[in-house]
Amino acid sequence: MKREEKQQVIDELTALFGSEQNYYLADASGLNAAQVSDLRRQCFNKGIQLRVAKNTLISKALQAQSTDFESVQDILKGPTAIFISEDMKAPAKLILDFRKKKTKPELKAAIIGGTDVFIGDNQLDALTKLKSKNELIGEIIGLLQSPAKNVISALQASGGQKIAGLVKTLQDRPE
Repeated sequence: MKREEKQQVIDELTALFGSEQNYYLADASGLNAAQVSDLRRQCFNKGIQLRVAKNTLISKALQAQSTDFESVQDILKGPTAIFISEDMKAPAKLILDFRKKKTKPELKAAIIGGTDVFIGDNQLDALTKLKSKNELIGEIIGLLQSPAKNVISALQASGGQKIAGLVKTLQDRPE
């Protein structure tokens, strides 16, 4: 590969790492052509981009990012496939589903949200259970609305007349 071609791949990977917030680095060695084709098809169907590149080029693309990924540099050994997705859980679910038939791909690292680094294949279960920002906001809003809903339902229920009577009594009470 010529120097210009290598630089082009580094630029493409840097742009990918910069544009998408979630990417997984995995070892997909040992898969035959039919299995790789099946993996690529599943990635395409789930909106996941699959790229394969040399570790030195991946390393240089990661170094071009402003975020520090020294811990990821250490695991870049052997063949590396890059799963890039907007959905942070989709690649983890795909890898787990694919591994029901085979032992590969094996997760090397995942970078979520551009800053959170998960290293090792044992992190796959944790990655499938992560909640997105919108899911967390929804849960917080639900928790905040819960006490208000309870008060309103108590006021509207038959017992609400008793509560309204207590409130009126408290208001009428001399100070």
